[in-house]
Amino acid sequence: MIRRSTSETATINLTPMIDVVFLLVIFFMVGSKFDNGEDHLQVNVPGVAEMRSMARLPDERIVEFQASGALTLDGAPVSPEQLTGLLRSQHQNYPALKVAVRADDTIPYGQVAEVLQRVRASGVDQIGVATKRR
Repeated sequence: MIRRSTSETATINLTPMIDVVFLLVIFFMVGSKFDNGEDHLQVNVPGVAEMRSMARLPDERIVEFQASGALTLDGAPVSPEQLTGLLRSQHQNYPALKVAVRADDTIPYGQVAEVLQRVRASGVDQIGVATKRR
């Protein structure tokens, strides 16, 4: 038996391992966040006012005072007390509510003024009196 002695020694090639480690370092550097500048920003966050419904009412509510003495709000019959209550609740939800009062020309002005006063008592600021051209 003849043995040949070789001077080769077993070595591990480290190049692929160094490449993988280098890629991992690049990956974590790109994926990391080094800046904490956002922690020091002072931001005044705006508050919100009272929440109101986004449903839209007609631009103008119409109160009609007929010659028979009947009151209607947008065509629906109402009593004077109901008129004040309905307009008050709608004005609370929609402060820019407008109301137009239409009255028959045979009704005495005193009674029309009483209806106007009821509309005003509901809190509505924008009141109009409808007239008819002749």
